[in-house]
Amino acid sequence: MQFDASDSVAFLLPGATVLDAMTITASHLSHRYGATLALDDLTLEVASGEVCCLLGPNGAGKSTTINCLLGFLTPTSGFAAISGVRVDHDPLQARTRLAYIPENVMLYPYFTGRENLAFFSELAGHRYSTAELDALLVQTGLGRDDIERRVGGYSKGMRQKVGIAIALAKRATALLLDEPTSGLDPKASNEFSRLLLDLRAQGTAI
Repeated sequence: MQFDASDSVAFLLPGATVLDAMTITASHLSHRYGATLALDDLTLEVASGEVCCLLGPNGAGKSTTINCLLGFLTPTSGFAAISGVRVDHDPLQARTRLAYIPENVMLYPYFTGRENLAFFSELAGHRYSTAELDALLVQTGLGRDDIERRVGGYSKGMRQKVGIAIALAKRATALLLDEPTSGLDPKASNEFSRLLLDLRAQGTAI
């Protein structure tokens, strides 16, 4: 696969220098599960407004990398940092600057899109008016008629949009996505890609 430089793809450079200005940093990151080396000396930098794709087969260490960045795993060696905050030193502070969207966004099915967004926003310490919540959901491409519908009736693409709205409401500087377009039809996948380009233009590291 070829990447154009204008697409702002960050490549993995051996021996790259860790810069405090980088939004997402992995420095010589390694992790073992017992005798199994799942992640071997990964150095990675993603700046504000940059999109980085981790490509590799199952077992290559992609999920392990994400879990180290989230602070769910403690690296065997090296460290991860979000906007200059080392995850191993202050995982809670690092997570305030980070939003994570898994392959299947888990929302409360009996809540509406707005109610889910309000709930998760308050968990992150942010309270918004109804108009502000609706504006965030519309910004991600959710139809106004869908905002007050229960999420249990949403398609996967619609749930992904609510997940992005939650990330926006959290005011995260970095966004981690795990297989974000898996299971989406071509139209929903294109809409999701356009949304990511908008976030990149706003300075989010993805």
